[in-house]
Amino acid sequence: MLSPQDQFRELLNYPIVLAPMVGLTHVAMRKSLAKYLPQEARVIWPTEMLNSRRLPDQELGETPETLKWDGDEGLCPQILGNDEGYIRDSIAKLTQWDAKAVDINMGCPVRKALRHNYGVSLMGDINYASEVVSMAKRHSTIPISVKIRAGHQKDLDYLLNFTHALIHSGASWLCLHPRLASEKRKGTADWSQIKLLKDNLSVPIIGNGDIQEEDDIKRMLEQTTCDAVMIGRALCAKPWLLSSLAKEMNMSLSPECEELIPKNPRERASAYGEYLKDFVDNCFEFFDQKNALKRIRFFVKVGSPWLNFGHRLHTSIQRLESQQEIQNFLQEFFKNTSLIQSSRTQLRY
Repeated sequence: MLSPQDQFRELLNYPIVLAPMVGLTHVAMRKSLAKYLPQEARVIWPTEMLNSRRLPDQELGETPETLKWDGDEGLCPQILGNDEGYIRDSIAKLTQWDAKAVDINMGCPVRKALRHNYGVSLMGDINYASEVVSMAKRHSTIPISVKIRAGHQKDLDYLLNFTHALIHSGASWLCLHPRLASEKRKGTADWSQIKLLKDNLSVPIIGNGDIQEEDDIKRMLEQTTCDAVMIGRALCAKPWLLSSLAKEMNMSLSPECEELIPKNPRERASAYGEYLKDFVDNCFEFFDQKNALKRIRFFVKVGSPWLNFGHRLHTSIQRLESQQEIQNFLQEFFKNTSLIQSSRTQLRY
């Protein structure tokens, strides 16, 4: 049986991954991002959060959250759950669907998850959380990972005890977003907690939080020695962040990808526009009109704060109703030579 480190290396040979995000990490985003990876890179790709109580009765590949494209490899769907029967049946179905690993969400702070004792609410009880991992491990032939937050309090001893219990129960690797549940996306991610886990645990650790530009990726790897960096909302605006470590890893980018990498704020704005056009086409390829529009509008809401005139882009997209209308608007909007994309944004939503 492979060790957790070997399981991780078998799936990843490149240390930048996309974060699972509701309404965002679906097939259209994965397809738009894939071209930015180095050609030799292997990574895990997330799905949106999937509810283990619903999965057993669904036809995977027919619901919007479980659609795949031909190039989808290394899928690591994320599930919410705390009931062994539902977890068992969900993992069996996801394994048949060709998932390479399954991630348990213990970091989601939204009320809906908290109400059902999913997500970050599991971090309030070490025994309860570790039993959820045991449930998954008992019924899985593929690795089980867990994504967590700093929890409910800044108690580092508790965090270590909690994570040791998850590993003892069978977690193959952990991802830490070091913010409190109450902070959601506010405040500053405490990367020292990622370092704490890396120094004290025997399994791979993925770091997550406050990655907005290439230097952030390199600083997190250097400061925490984590095994991989997970990027969330910034990849809705800056897909080229996935290419950041190609040279350091002696990996090559495709000629198409080389042409997509911007070198200054104006080029970043233009490259963001091309990324949006591709994303729009992918949404209409995979989803019906209602679901495509819903995902496009949310994607623009999330990615536009890095752009000057981003508010205008966001509000305009909300009013458009067809693929052609959106593409025509994007074509004209990004002709504006005064558009620039910032390296960082403090906007929260």
